[in-house]
Amino acid sequence: MNRIYFDNAATTALDPVVFESMIPFFTEKFGNPSSIYSYGRETRLAIEFARKSVAKILNAHPAEIFFTSGGTESNNTAIQCAVRDLGCKHIITSLIEHHAITHTVEHLVKLNLIRVSYVKLLPNGHVDMIDLEKLLSASPDKVLVSLMHANNEIGNMLDIHAVGNLCKKYKAIFHSDTVQTVGHFPLDLRNTPVHFITGAAHKFHGPKGIGLLYINENIKIQPFVFGGSQERNMRAGTENIYGITGFSKALEIATEHHEVDSKYIAGLKTYMHTELLKNIPGVAFNGDTLGPSLYAVLSVCFPKTERSEMLLFNLDINNICASGGSACASGAEGGSHVIRAINNNPNQVTVRFSFSKHNTTAEIDTVIKKLKDLL
Repeated sequence: MNRIYFDNAATTALDPVVFESMIPFFTEKFGNPSSIYSYGRETRLAIEFARKSVAKILNAHPAEIFFTSGGTESNNTAIQCAVRDLGCKHIITSLIEHHAITHTVEHLVKLNLIRVSYVKLLPNGHVDMIDLEKLLSASPDKVLVSLMHANNEIGNMLDIHAVGNLCKKYKAIFHSDTVQTVGHFPLDLRNTPVHFITGAAHKFHGPKGIGLLYINENIKIQPFVFGGSQERNMRAGTENIYGITGFSKALEIATEHHEVDSKYIAGLKTYMHTELLKNIPGVAFNGDTLGPSLYAVLSVCFPKTERSEMLLFNLDINNICASGGSACASGAEGGSHVIRAINNNPNQVTVRFSFSKHNTTAEIDTVIKKLKDLL
């Protein structure tokens, strides 16, 4: 049986066209971008071409785009620099953020650098906007609001403009982890009230180990990594030239095919949702499945039985790749903090299925049939 890969929110397959665009920088174009001779200049030009391309797609200024090692580094940089350089002493976030956010915030609390407030969540997993405004209006300190644009486990999407406007009203700094939405949804940063957003190429058929940090031109932070003048003095270290080229190419392809691909993938999600309801008794879903949510993510609850507790393991044996929540956390951790925060039901087992343009309804039929056997 061929492998069925339904874990695209964890990582996607590298697009062959993206790989092709990267090859020259592994082979003949190997110059260091900081060197002044032509070998260096051609790689420097490639980086700046990629930066311009990414900025154009996101409707940002090239000077606001910085390349990093991935979403985790980008999120760390934004949060830690907002505290260190922008005077934020109070962070408002939620209990369902990615660990790149929650662990960074916990670290800053331990160092006594900030206090933290967790905004309430509605029963469907969305942020309670009334509570957010209450927290913002009551804070005597400068606030950093860190709320993700789309949740990687349940798929819920934040109204980024509404949150941004609230932050504007209370003069707060706004950081949004957009790792699940860059490359999947059109973003217009010129007209979005946000100070920091982040991205990772491997979420939209680009290479791993390359990320994006957007820093709004109205704020100034100091470097997070020291030791060189790369990335306009913002991030020391020789640039990941093939990664940067791959990021730019993958974003270009994702943007060009967005309309067709998003419609197709949303169709897969709806189809699986319908088939599960039809075929699996007692099935339920986490988050706002049919409301504002990622078109590629379906978080499913199965009734807890001896058989369903081994479900992920049995799917794996049957060559079906899915996730128990977030694959960015180690398998040793006890369950998902996101599911615990919104649906602490001990009688349910959660599996996240996430789709890409490479998946088919035939694969969904195979998985449903297998689930019926296993459960």
